[in-house]
Amino acid sequence: MTEKKKKLSESEILAKLAAQGMDNKKALDIVILDLRGVQSAPTNFFVICSGNVPSHVSAISDGVFETIKKATGYNPHKVEGYDNAEWILMDYFDIVVHIFQKDKREHYRLEELWADGKEIKY
Repeated sequence: MTEKKKKLSESEILAKLAAQGMDNKKALDIVILDLRGVQSAPTNFFVICSGNVPSHVSAISDGVFETIKKATGYNPHKVEGYDNAEWILMDYFDIVVHIFQKDKREHYRLEELWADGKEIKY
């Protein structure tokens, strides 16, 4: 008996594309948090990673943008933090991308705050 492949939702595809864009720019500690089972969640997925320095954080953001744009034609609804590149947030409605400098990620600890979500390592 062959196992049926699970069909991915559009938001799962976007989350995986964001992670791929991060990986293309050598992002560190990429995590996808599935928040669909969390009642108070503001979105379906958080995609989180770290960069070493502001220029790396910006490059990762550019990589996410390019990967999602090329695959889907989508632009983020909103981007925050690009100018100082300590923590860049990219809002794609169904997914929210968080790109941190290491120390900022450790300070805000989103994975702990949203620990009810299912963590998917990339």
